[in-house]
Amino acid sequence: MNGPVASAASDAGPIGPARTDRRRGAPGRLLGVALAPVRALGFLGLSLAGAVLLAVVVGPVVLGMWGAGHLIDDISRQRYALSDNVGQPGQVLPAVLIGLACCLFILPRALLSARWVANQTRGLSARWCGVPIAAAYHPPPRESETHGRAVTLRLRYRRRMEWLLGDPGTWKDLCWLAVNAVVGTVVLLLPIGLMLGGAAASLAVSLNGFDRTSGGVLAAVGVAAAPWMLRAYAGLARLMLAPSESSVLEQRVAYLAFTRQESLATGAAELRRIERDLHDGAQARLVAMGLTLDAAGRLIDTDPVAARALLIEARDASAKALSELRDLVRGVHPPVLADRGLVEAVRALALDSPVRASATGSLHARPPAPVESAAYFAVSELLANVAKHAGAQLAEIDLRHSLGALRISVRDDGAGGANPARGSGLRGVERRLAAFDGVLAISSPVGGPTVITMEIPCELS
Repeated sequence: MNGPVASAASDAGPIGPARTDRRRGAPGRLLGVALAPVRALGFLGLSLAGAVLLAVVVGPVVLGMWGAGHLIDDISRQRYALSDNVGQPGQVLPAVLIGLACCLFILPRALLSARWVANQTRGLSARWCGVPIAAAYHPPPRESETHGRAVTLRLRYRRRMEWLLGDPGTWKDLCWLAVNAVVGTVVLLLPIGLMLGGAAASLAVSLNGFDRTSGGVLAAVGVAAAPWMLRAYAGLARLMLAPSESSVLEQRVAYLAFTRQESLATGAAELRRIERDLHDGAQARLVAMGLTLDAAGRLIDTDPVAARALLIEARDASAKALSELRDLVRGVHPPVLADRGLVEAVRALALDSPVRASATGSLHARPPAPVESAAYFAVSELLANVAKHAGAQLAEIDLRHSLGALRISVRDDGAGGANPARGSGLRGVERRLAAFDGVLAISSPVGGPTVITMEIPCELS
């Protein structure tokens, strides 16, 4: 199961009376009305694609069931000799084989494609119509097979079908494809038909030399009705695609179980790192310092010069051990974070960064200590990524607290293309935030700039 990574897509703006257009004023509303027919055509394309996918899903099943039924009927009539007019199994056997082959090779991909169409409808409804639609799907099962150092993830057909057909979201998607092919198409075609009919009527009347007012009024009605038809279409999509409360709760429980496991694994790995650093670093130096002091004690009477050299060596070893212990403590909980708070600690990170960085923003109080620590190390990891992978010259960090959440954005002018799937420490940041139900939003087009926003629900004390 993946963590809470969100891709920050550009908002195209809702239609009609939606929030974004109100902020943009009258020009934004007029632009939304003007783009409504184009957006209706986009939804209509998804509707047609969904109808084709529905036929691909239902067709093989119907074909296989029809062939199997005829095959069983022919065999039974041959066995009991109920009729002289008995068909040959070879006439329906190809239908059975074609249906089985389609179910084996095409059906899983068609179901996943139906899910893609439903998710595209959700995204466009939020961006174009201002109607967000949540999604709740079961995470895909995975089977791990280890071959040496390579670990491959393979999903067998039976488990894949159990996952897809056992997910209520899949059936919601299929029902939406059926309703969208009929009702959704009518809703979308209504304003388009009015505009095309008005344009055709206006052209026909003008050719006959009469008044063109009626056609223009009809086209204007279609243009004015398009935003409201799109809102009605998005409302219908939300009614069909929105997950039930039980599905949302099930997904929430699964996500919390996943983040709990990730937090435990991260904590265990951190404890092993601390133990290893202590064993290989400060502990070894302290043991060596003890041996040096013991040797100096044996030589203090017979060879004071050698004993003094050993004491100087022991003093240097104690200084190095103290420095390593300070570095270790700073890696667990930086003193600047404990003493001066998150904002000043992030500014210290910006000053120490190899890339020219600046930190802005303020907090009127301090978040809880675990949240402060997670946010600090997440910013530290992101700045390290900027220095190692982005090729940036400038980084900007902004900290805010609003609406019950700590929001931190890190922006750089690098090459872009940041992707958690390719590593670069973003998965570690994601796991660190997941323990606090945090969200990592990434906007990193190729060529830059990259903007990574972290949001952690918390209250300031």
